[in-house]
Amino acid sequence: MARVLVVDDEAGVRESLRVLLSGECEVETASNGDEALRSLAAAPADLVVLDLVMPGKSGLDVLEELSAAGDAPAVLVLTATKTVDTAVRAMQLGAADYVTKPFEVDALRLKIRHHLEHRALTRRVADLEGELAGRQQLGAMIGRSEAMQRVFRTLERVAGTLANVLLTGESGTGKELAARAIHDLSGRPEGPFIALNCAAIPETLMESELFGHERGSFTDAHERRIGKFEAARGGTLFLDEIGELDPAVQAKLLRALQERTIERVGSHEPIPVDARFVAATNRNLERDVAAGRFREDLYYRIHVVPIGLPPLRERREDIPLLCDAFLAKLAATSGDEAAELTRPARAALERHAWPGNVRELQNALERAVALREGTAIRPEDLPETVTQASRTESLRDAVRGGQLGLEDAASSFEIQLIREALDRCEWNQTRAAEHLGVTRRLLKIKIDRYGIKN
Repeated sequence: MARVLVVDDEAGVRESLRVLLSGECEVETASNGDEALRSLAAAPADLVVLDLVMPGKSGLDVLEELSAAGDAPAVLVLTATKTVDTAVRAMQLGAADYVTKPFEVDALRLKIRHHLEHRALTRRVADLEGELAGRQQLGAMIGRSEAMQRVFRTLERVAGTLANVLLTGESGTGKELAARAIHDLSGRPEGPFIALNCAAIPETLMESELFGHERGSFTDAHERRIGKFEAARGGTLFLDEIGELDPAVQAKLLRALQERTIERVGSHEPIPVDARFVAATNRNLERDVAAGRFREDLYYRIHVVPIGLPPLRERREDIPLLCDAFLAKLAATSGDEAAELTRPARAALERHAWPGNVRELQNALERAVALREGTAIRPEDLPETVTQASRTESLRDAVRGGQLGLEDAASSFEIQLIREALDRCEWNQTRAAEHLGVTRRLLKIKIDRYGIKN
C-alpha cells in the first residue's frame, strides 16, 4: 500500500486528511517541518501533502532539503489563496502540484490518487527498464539484444506451465540451453533433465531409447532397460532434432504425449508419463508436414508454444558480450589470465556472418586462445573464414559509403585473394596459380602490377 505523509501545523487538517485517505493508503502525519524530515528519514513516503506556511521550518525549507537529498517523494503543497506566488516557488523547487485552502475534499482526493498512480507507474517503468538493461543472462544463455530479451521473457512465462514447447532455430543458436532454462525455471528443477539427440540414434534403436525394453524383447536385449521417458520422471524430457524421427516412432511418440502413458518394447503394461516435454529442430517442420515427412497431428501436439531462437547475425550487438563471457570461461577453466581481443580482432568477429551461430563463435575463440602469443588475440589468431569475411565486408561497406570506387574495390579484393593463395602455398607461384585457377604467367603479371611482395 502506498504511504502518504501529511504535514500541517493544524491538527484539524491533519485529522481530516487522515480520515479522507483511510483505506486508500497508509497515512502518517507530522505537525512541522523537522518532524516531517525525521519521519521521511525513518520511512520514505510515496507522496507528501505539505503545508507551506508553518512555524519554524517552512514548507519551502522542507522542499529544498528533499530536493537536495535526491530520490524525493512526490510533493503536493497546500497553500492559502493569497500565497499562490509561494506555491509557484514550490513548483520550481520540485513540487508536483498544489491545492489552495480551503480545499474541496473530492478534488483533493482525486489529485492525491492521481499522483500516487503516476508515481507507481513511473517506478514500474524504471524497474522494467532497469531489469531489461541489467539482465544479460538467463541460465547459460547470454544476450542483451531485444531479440534475446523477447526469448528470455517467453521462456520465463512458459517455464511455470506444463505446455509442450517447440524450440526452433538454426544449428548452434542455443536450443538445448533454452530447454535447460525452461527446466531450471520450472516448478521442479530438482528433477532430471534428460536430453536425446534424435539425429544421433539409429532408427532401429530409437523406440527402445525413448520407451525402454524388456529382457528378451529383441536380439541383444539381455536385461530390462528403462527409456528416456521413464528416466525423465519428475523432470524434463528434451528431444533435439525431432524432425529426424522415423514415421513409426512419430506415431508412438504422439500416443505417449496424448495418453500420457508409454509401453516398453516387448511389454503391454502401461507406464504413466510424468515428464515435461520440450522438443527442438532446425528444420522447417511445416514444410515437412506438407511433404508428408512429419505427422501433422504430432506437429500440433508439440507446437503448443513455439519459441524461435534468433541466429547470431541478427543480434550482432550480443557478440562482444558473448566474446567476453567465453574468454572468461576459458580462463577460469585453464587457470590462465583471460585473453584480450585487439580492436581489429573484435571488429572481425563482429563483422562475420556466423553461419554456425554461437557454437561457431565459441569454437573460434577456443582456437584463438590456443594459438595466441601472449594475452592478446589478433586477427591472425582467428579462423581464416572469419578474417576473410571481415575484409570482404569492409570493402563492401567502403563501396556503399562512397569511400571506394568499384574498380578499386575489385582490385583490393583481387590482391587479398592472391596474397592468401601465395601465403597458403608458401609463395610457390605455380601452386598458387593452380589454386586460383589461372596460369602462372597471368599470376606473375598481377603480382608485378599490384606490387605484391613476400
